[in-house]
Amino acid sequence: MLNRNAEALFWVGRYAERAENHARLIDVHYHIQQDADFKHEEHKWARLIDALGARDAYEQQFEAFTEKDVLSFITLDRGYANSLFSCVSQARNNLRTLREKLPSEMWDMMNSFYLWLGEKQVDDILRESPHGFYRQIKERMSMFQGVEHSVMVRHNEWHFIEGGRFLERAENTVRILQSVSRTLIEAQATPYPNMLAVLKSVSGYQAFRRFYADGMSVEHIMEFMIGSESFPRSVHFSFRALEEHLRGIELQSTEYHLPHEKAIRQAGKVKAELACMEREDFSPAQVGSMLEHLNASCQRLGRTMAAAFFQIEEVSA
Repeated sequence: MLNRNAEALFWVGRYAERAENHARLIDVHYHIQQDADFKHEEHKWARLIDALGARDAYEQQFEAFTEKDVLSFITLDRGYANSLFSCVSQARNNLRTLREKLPSEMWDMMNSFYLWLGEKQVDDILRESPHGFYRQIKERMSMFQGVEHSVMVRHNEWHFIEGGRFLERAENTVRILQSVSRTLIEAQATPYPNMLAVLKSVSGYQAFRRFYADGMSVEHIMEFMIGSESFPRSVHFSFRALEEHLRGIELQSTEYHLPHEKAIRQAGKVKAELACMEREDFSPAQVGSMLEHLNASCQRLGRTMAAAFFQIEEVSA
């Protein structure tokens, strides 16, 4: 399998997951605003930009943090490489280079999504209800993932696209939790409505209740979102799946053996660390440093995979 094809597949998985997670992060922000502590907060839209690490890029275009400008920038901006539209566009471009190697249904799904999104304006989002719009984004990405799971042969192509997906998922779950934890600490807000919003943003509320019933605490939710072995959007689950997909890749040359093993070891190390966590490690006082460590681990593993399989430096995630 050519390096450029492996890289394209890896980034299809990352961009598709990133688009969905951007929609989820925006949804978290809208839910948090319903709480009285945030309805009149001066910097509420700046927080969303900061959660994506996009303040410098945003301030090059806009002077103030308004709802319309922030949504336009994050969702539809053609010039911002990590806008939702740019992620869909880049996933589509990578799929186009692989059309002869992948099921046609995957191209059809992503292309129709791209055309639909390209016709939208920010006024359409605000008029039609942001909740409804971003729900459609999540549903369309779920449909793409469903097609992928239904028709892809479980060979290297599958492992690269899913490896990219789960690395991106782990990183974005960490970013959502970092955003909310900072908000709780800085605003001294009541944890319940904000942490409930996080669970609902990842469709994890019902699953959480199965394990913790009415035990809605910061520690319980952080333990579930970070350490759960069975919830598909937890960080632990993502690293376990990522390790499995890395092991499933069949090398065509012995020169990739050592960097391939290094990537597997890094993913396995993070998975093992998460498996050994105790409940007290998820307290508000300690979870911030844990999330910083996990974010750094995601970045490091992305660079290792790039060196192992693509022989070029990975672009910024």
